[in-house]
Amino acid sequence: MKFFITALGLVSLATAQEYSPTPTTCVVNNATYPKSAKLPDPFLLADGKRLGTKDEWACKRAEIRDQIQRFELGPKPPKPTVSATASSGKINIVSSEGGKSASFSVSLKLPSGTGPFPAVIAFESSSIPVPAGVATITFPNHDVAADDPHGKGKFFDLYGSSHTAGSLIAWAWGVSRVIDALEQLGPDTTKIDTKRLAVTGCSRNGKGALIAGAFDDRIALTIPQEGGSGGPGCWRIVADFKKNGTRTEDATQIITGDSWFSTAFAEYAPDTTVLPYDHHMLMALVAPRALLVIENSGIDYLGPISTYGCSIAARMVYTSLGAEDAIGLSQAAHGTSHCSMPSSQNPEVAAFYNKYLLGQTDVETDVVKTDGKFTWYAPQWIDWTTATLA
Repeated sequence: MKFFITALGLVSLATAQEYSPTPTTCVVNNATYPKSAKLPDPFLLADGKRLGTKDEWACKRAEIRDQIQRFELGPKPPKPTVSATASSGKINIVSSEGGKSASFSVSLKLPSGTGPFPAVIAFESSSIPVPAGVATITFPNHDVAADDPHGKGKFFDLYGSSHTAGSLIAWAWGVSRVIDALEQLGPDTTKIDTKRLAVTGCSRNGKGALIAGAFDDRIALTIPQEGGSGGPGCWRIVADFKKNGTRTEDATQIITGDSWFSTAFAEYAPDTTVLPYDHHMLMALVAPRALLVIENSGIDYLGPISTYGCSIAARMVYTSLGAEDAIGLSQAAHGTSHCSMPSSQNPEVAAFYNKYLLGQTDVETDVVKTDGKFTWYAPQWIDWTTATLA
């Protein structure tokens, strides 16, 4: 895959697509890797070849997408037939497949001016500040797929209640349908510039926002807030964190509650060292597009050392693609006030919006900061090096 520089930063030539198709030279198979307590090498293909070029990274992305859907999230269906109408600050989206239809609506709040405007797609609502000049699209993700029980919501009305997808990938499917609708209606109707879209959400919605950004290349900026485990946290690291007696959310706990993950994930959750990936590779699916991870280091349940270490590992992929300044991590403790971002994190949020949605190219976004009271020892988790991709 080739890349080019625009006023909005480093972006893929495939941004007009939901995600870039698997190159014909790739072989994406169901091979698995040896069980590993360390984070799997994101530069190693299933056939044992280590990546040497950016074109080969396109093959690895396809492999990661396949693995995460197969083991954890469930399949994201391809684009159905989509139709959309807009009126009075609402966009109604109808998806049709196999003789069935399902619809949901999003609300649209525009800034003053003529547009077209960049926009953030916010899961339910945005709990981070949205700057002036950016529109807000409120996405009702729980209408698309319910937390519990499995099989409820508009996604399952269309694909059947027995579909194995968890609600997280169903939400990502819904975000893609929102973008389809925006493209179909066009900027004359919506006043939205679909080349400048962000997605955000907090807690479970932060997990959903990350997965939406990972599975749709049309999203320029992804900001998961306090997503913790199942989002920007690595399963292996949080399991070790819990083993030491800390009350935190790990895979074994997460599958007993809401239906966020595929029904298949229950088989792998008790021992995530068997997975051929971890969530540093989920975050790497966003690369080289912009990703800002906002976390609360003061809540053990969110696994702050896991989200920190996982982000550091993902950053190594961004570095290999020449996009290190397109990934940021900000952890700040604010007690038990979950999804209430402190003002100390405003500068990095503003910087990412300014650079990747508002086109301010001179903004500094190369940020990694934490006030977490933990020790991160990279060799415990990473026994591979950053590849130099030609």
